[in-house]
Amino acid sequence: MAKKFSTSLKRAWNGVVSVWSHEANFRREIYVALVVIAAMIYLRITVKEAAVLLLVIFAVLILEVLNAVVERITDILKPRLHDYALVIKDMMAAAVLLSSLAAVLIGAIIFLPYLF
Repeated sequence: MAKKFSTSLKRAWNGVVSVWSHEANFRREIYVALVVIAAMIYLRITVKEAAVLLLVIFAVLILEVLNAVVERITDILKPRLHDYALVIKDMMAAAVLLSSLAAVLIGAIIFLPYLF
């Protein structure tokens, strides 16, 4: 049982490394997340605010990973097999964009009172 769990963790970590290696947006989002976490610590925000910020940070990162997965699957299908291949990629990118916008808005709502 422990060996199976260890193997699962290793494969999951390999997935993180793969996304880090191949997705520039994922790396950028990690850097932004680190800045936000540093600001959370520096400004001593409340535990509830920190929880909300961590939730939106991980939502953006998770959607970026899912976007990478959908892109890889769609690349296998190629647009020549179906016109929706590019539409699917665009829709997944839209999901990441919307989650990022929500994260920025939530971050502004939380951080602005501390800054002004």
